[in-house]
Amino acid sequence: MTLGSPTPREGQAELASLIRGRRSVRAFRQDAVPRGVVEAAIEAAGWAPSPHGRQPWRFVVVESAKRRLGLADAMAATWNAQLHLDGQDEATVRHRLARSRDRLVTAPVLVIPCLYLADLDVYPDADRQQAETIMAIQSLGAAIQNFLLAIHASGLDAGWMCAPLFCPEVVRDELGLDILLHPHALIPVGHAASDPVRRARIPLDDLIADWL
Repeated sequence: MTLGSPTPREGQAELASLIRGRRSVRAFRQDAVPRGVVEAAIEAAGWAPSPHGRQPWRFVVVESAKRRLGLADAMAATWNAQLHLDGQDEATVRHRLARSRDRLVTAPVLVIPCLYLADLDVYPDADRQQAETIMAIQSLGAAIQNFLLAIHASGLDAGWMCAPLFCPEVVRDELGLDILLHPHALIPVGHAASDPVRRARIPLDDLIADWL
């Protein structure tokens, strides 16, 4: 071994397989999801890196069928208006709304990752405060990735939906969430009803913009 070369850690191959195996599922069966699996995935999310180790995230779990249906209906009006604003025809709008609603209603568990800024450092200037918020958002993405990998490792599936970013107040009001919680994503969790179509990844050479 060349002097200074790293020693691969145990589980390297398993991690690579896990990362490549994770998939974004859009159709779920209604089979129940064990609470412990969701809790373990949220615990894994908590080990993501974060600014000053403050862990600026909280997770809302929606398991009640009634609450999932209410959330889907509450968000539908915003989705409808935005799709029409994009100039999509009525048939396409109805189709996309039905598919999105089906995911929320059919998946037995919805997990809503929320940005939580209350514990972050406070600066006297706007630029550093904005940077602090951006760091928190970046770390929330890392926490979500940990969550998704843990769910996949458990044998279940999930899909990352960004819809709450476009109507955070609707999500907060419908679920009665604290004003300090900023919904950033919505993740249906369950057993895949069908295999998703996976998109090709950008080749490594194209991913590396420069190596100086």
